[in-house]
Amino acid sequence: MVADKLDKAGADLVSLSERIDTTTAAGKMVFRMLAVLNEFERDQISERTSAILQHKKAMGEVYSPIPYGFKREGKKLVPNEEERRVISLIILLKKQGLSLREIASEFNVAGIPAKKGGKWYASTVREVTKKRE
Repeated sequence: MVADKLDKAGADLVSLSERIDTTTAAGKMVFRMLAVLNEFERDQISERTSAILQHKKAMGEVYSPIPYGFKREGKKLVPNEEERRVISLIILLKKQGLSLREIASEFNVAGIPAKKGGKWYASTVREVTKKRE
């Protein structure tokens, strides 16, 4: 928290626009109360956002960029069979000992498009298979 950092540094804060002066006991109290309220508000926003995303995920609704292996139909995510075959191929190639970079290179040479039609990279291959092995 900023108040703790100020204390550790032996510094004070004086804000003319908010009329906060941490050189006084009352100023320190107001500053710390505002900091706690701000932290509370951030935590509430985080909790609400997390709850909404969990609900959308549970309902099979789109809640983020569409992951490889899925496509969007209305508000729902549905399996993309062509992309799922590519995922199966990645897993097979990894089991055969190919590196992520080699798999990406093979896909680029073969003209297999990444999610948005772009190139494959080792990091793309890793992300696609991260939770599927």
